[in-house]
Amino acid sequence: MSEPGPLPVRREVRPPPARLYGRQRSHPLRPRQQKLLDDTLPRLRFPAEAAADPATAFGRVPSALWLEVGFGGGEHTLAQHAAHPTIGLIACEVFENGLCSLLTRLVPDGEEATAPLPDLLRLWDDDARTLLQALPDACLDRMFLLFPDPWPKSRHAKRRFVHPQAIGLVAVKLRPGAEWRIASDDPTYQDWVREVMGAQSLFEAAQPATVRPDDWPPTRYEAKALAAGRTPLYWSFIRTG
Repeated sequence: MSEPGPLPVRREVRPPPARLYGRQRSHPLRPRQQKLLDDTLPRLRFPAEAAADPATAFGRVPSALWLEVGFGGGEHTLAQHAAHPTIGLIACEVFENGLCSLLTRLVPDGEEATAPLPDLLRLWDDDARTLLQALPDACLDRMFLLFPDPWPKSRHAKRRFVHPQAIGLVAVKLRPGAEWRIASDDPTYQDWVREVMGAQSLFEAAQPATVRPDDWPPTRYEAKALAAGRTPLYWSFIRTG
């Protein structure tokens, strides 16, 4: 299947950069965190060589394949994994402190190299776009992009994951009828999602919910937004075709 071309929007925006922007670490890691990255992460890492046949990366064959782009502290990832024990979930995050937050919840202190790990959860600690490009077409049944960095300045719009020239790639990797969930509390990003997704025909452009749907587990970023008086929006886009 060939990848659809760039989609038109009402204003010019530069192509997405090849490099990955954003922080990978907020402060020096503690010894426990470093052990998690050194000993636990390699045991859960999605291997690049499995991208052509992602089901082989799991301990057993999953009933479906989901992908989360930027899992933050991991609350949503672990809640979805617990609620859907037959689904293979690949969770992407480059921020080391976020990786450690998720791994801390999985592994007792002192058992970083030996504790049992979920057989249907795998982590990708590199650019999610690189993984998407390597995955087979129409292999994903659901994708999540929750509270991404809004890159609010106009000159940084090219860095946003929701991008006119990235929608085609996402669409190719999602099977027809698959769901792409997007949430944001940032007004600039909310307007951007409306604009970009309103200018394409690869997904049903649904109206967002203003209250988190019941089957969307909460995240710490959502809690911060609500505490600050911001109103998150929750989109569910369905792949057409």
